[in-house]
Amino acid sequence: MIDRDRLGALLRRERAAFAARNPRSRAEYDRAGHLFGRVPMTWMNKAAAGFPLYLAAARGALVTDLDGHEYTDFSLGDTAAMAGHSPEPVVAAVRERFDTLGGACAMLPTPDAAWVGAELTRRFGVTRWSFALTATDANRWAIRLLRALSGRPKILFNSYCYHGSVDESLIVLEAGQARSREGNVGAPVDVTTTSRVAEYNDLDGLERELAHGDVAAVVMEPALTNIGIVLPEPGYLAGVRRLTRQYGTYLVNDETHTFCAGPGGATGAWGLEPDVVTIGKAIGGGIPAAAYGLSEEMATAIERMEGLDLIDMGGVGGTLAGNALSIAATRATLEHVLTDPTFRKMSDLAQHFQQGTQKIIDANQLQWSVTRLGARVEYRFAKPAPRTGTEANQATDAELEDYLHVYLANRGILLTPFHNMALMSPATTTAQIEHHERVFADAVGELTEHTDPS
Repeated sequence: MIDRDRLGALLRRERAAFAARNPRSRAEYDRAGHLFGRVPMTWMNKAAAGFPLYLAAARGALVTDLDGHEYTDFSLGDTAAMAGHSPEPVVAAVRERFDTLGGACAMLPTPDAAWVGAELTRRFGVTRWSFALTATDANRWAIRLLRALSGRPKILFNSYCYHGSVDESLIVLEAGQARSREGNVGAPVDVTTTSRVAEYNDLDGLERELAHGDVAAVVMEPALTNIGIVLPEPGYLAGVRRLTRQYGTYLVNDETHTFCAGPGGATGAWGLEPDVVTIGKAIGGGIPAAAYGLSEEMATAIERMEGLDLIDMGGVGGTLAGNALSIAATRATLEHVLTDPTFRKMSDLAQHFQQGTQKIIDANQLQWSVTRLGARVEYRFAKPAPRTGTEANQATDAELEDYLHVYLANRGILLTPFHNMALMSPATTTAQIEHHERVFADAVGELTEHTDPS
């Protein structure tokens, strides 16, 4: 139903407007020749307008760029700032630890760590916790532990999952065959040597792979997120748990993005029983922090294994992991910001966002869908919503996505740059959601009418 010529003309118009209104960001990008890709991290080049906005300030759910424009931030650092930008309890805890007390990287534990471990146990169920700086490292370390414990070499992932830059996870299904994900940079070995893959929501495919008897662990998001939100069908997650137990395989829930489902992520919200939980980003309130948790039985078994050097050779994340500053920030985030009542508020805001967006899609008779996972909402260019990672990947429309992102940015709204995803923070307001609704309605209206878009 989309006129591609019209879409192209609208996108060119919006990109020109973006360039005209952001000269300082453009100038900073142009002069950053000593940075690889001209940005601090190459993923920052995922910019629908051709160059990124540059940050001047951020507070709560608002971001200000170098050209002085203020934005409602529904990206929130792709989950890292789910607590909002610089929440006051975290600022206070970081200031006290770094300034008043000092010793952010003294290589000594603090009492905050035990509090955080107990709180994560309350929320996620697994009882023995350790820390990293990113969920990527938490996943890598969990994988190493589970290979050691099981004696099995392979890890199973869902096609088009997301677990950071974990080498083993970059595997997809194409025409029923496992292969390396397109664009995989410098893979140390063929990914099929280390990994197996099954589609999300496909229990038969999962069982076929587990039946080989060489899978140490299934590492999965309870709901796919980074390829767009893909929710579990009834009985799917229970089936995953049944099959992993049947075939003697450990189950890891990566809650880094699905933490938005509630204070205990999808694990707590849906009553799941994984052997391991990994989580990162949001728990530090903007300070790098991550964690992995093991069941009591697993932790005890690993500690009793002879020949495992869990001190010198077993650490992951280096001397910065579990540092006093990140642990203080994590405690403040969990104790005072991302609390149980706050999650209820964020979920209600996301429901409001979902309903408003769906109303506009229906009014314009578009074959799009809107999916919500707790405090997170995504609109997709497919109806019904995709049920597997491969279907979600096939529903991608880069030109249409870029148009919506630039249109919204030109009117003061930021979505997660990798897809059409909006996340609510404790600081997000109903007024901001309704602003998005009005601008989104205008963007869709211009796309579907037949007047000259110039």
